Amino acid sequence: MRRQLELKDFRKTSPYLDDRPDCLENYQMSSEIELLRQKRALELRKKMLLSQEKPTPVAAETPKLSSRQTVQKILTGRGTEVLETARRYYPKEVGIIEENLARLIDSGRLRGPVSGEELYSFLRRVGLSFSMDTKIRVKEHGELKTLEEKFREGVR
Repeated sequence: MRRQLELKDFRKTSPYLDDRPDCLENYQMSSEIELLRQKRALELRKKMLLSQEKPTPVAAETPKLSSRQTVQKILTGRGTEVLETARRYYPKEVGIIEENLARLIDSGRLRGPVSGEELYSFLRRVGLSFSMDTKIRVKEHGELKTLEEKFREGVR
């Protein structure tokens, strides 16, 4: 805590001050300015220490996606359908492949969109053989019709 000294105490304690009132005023102003500077410096030190103590929330801002979500991000076309069909046949193996693909995507070694055809041929090359559900549809008068519907119309 700061002690307040009266003007007469300044005259007694300081050999540099004479009896002129303007000399005392200058001394008081400079001491007040110095106190304000010290106070400001103390505030800045506190802010700096607080900012150093706080951990950077960089990890909290970017949530880690699961391997399934990471792979889903780059699949295009029928890619998700191919992946889900493969998962029905080989759930354990597709999980392992998904983790490896996600790691490659995160590291930047696998970029860009992966179509369903590319994914299907990749899965076949690693030894996962499965058949996709095939539907042949015909576009007629702006409508998509399956072959079954088309044959029914022809029989009538």
